[in-house]
Amino acid sequence: MTALAPVLQAFFTERLIAQRQASNHTITGYRDTFRLLLGFATAETGKKPSLLDIADLDAPLISAFLNHLEHVRHNTVRTRNWRLAAIHSLFGYAALRHPEHAATIQRVLAIPAKRFERNLLTYLTEPEADALLAACDRSSWTGRRDHTMLLLTIQTGLRVSELTGLTVARVHLGDSPYVNCVGKGRKQRRTPLLPKTVAALRVWLAERDGQLADPLFPTRTGRRLSRDAVERRIRLYAAKAGTVCPSIADKQVSAHTLRHYVDGWVMWPVRVFPLAGVPRGPVPAT
Repeated sequence: MTALAPVLQAFFTERLIAQRQASNHTITGYRDTFRLLLGFATAETGKKPSLLDIADLDAPLISAFLNHLEHVRHNTVRTRNWRLAAIHSLFGYAALRHPEHAATIQRVLAIPAKRFERNLLTYLTEPEADALLAACDRSSWTGRRDHTMLLLTIQTGLRVSELTGLTVARVHLGDSPYVNCVGKGRKQRRTPLLPKTVAALRVWLAERDGQLADPLFPTRTGRRLSRDAVERRIRLYAAKAGTVCPSIADKQVSAHTLRHYVDGWVMWPVRVFPLAGVPRGPVPAT
């Protein structure tokens, strides 16, 4: 057996799960990175994945893999750098256990992240947000679900992972209503809700009629919506909204765009809420 297989398994079981207690999202991302890397290395070297060794994953092969991500898989530079960070993490772990591969590991760790120009921030104006919400067909169950989901996202600035992770129990509509989510880094975050959002959630929860542990915004089969499903719904409504609000048609609207909605105060993630029934003050960005 080569050194790569046991060190790769130990990296997941010991480092990520036992020591760092990484989230499922992080573990999935690392898994996909190494699945892509091993597939690329197999094609390049002609070796079966079980026969690959650390020495086979040298700096030239890793550099070629990163170029493959950009030019063949059409990944962004940000995604390329994220994959490289996962590889660096694995090789840093392997360096303590296999000093015989120190030279190969050192050269891989020396591969720098690629610089890139940051795009201008895309955000929605109030008329664009209204047009997006109006595009939801509220005569259907799916449209009512999506209208409430988008309204909550626009008002609170939740990440799509936070949104899809919400359960019925995490919505509190009593005095000082708020939504409680698990944010980036598994931080608990409570975000106050505006009266309009509270009213929409009351109607939706009555129709939803789910158990406390059930997803707040499920599919028709009761399962949790995926990230891709949410993004598809947003693109669908953005296309519909573009017919009545031409300015939104020129924007690449995504779930992340909804976190940057201008409501007359200041743009998320440092949003100051209006005076309509909620405390003033910025919501901490996570």
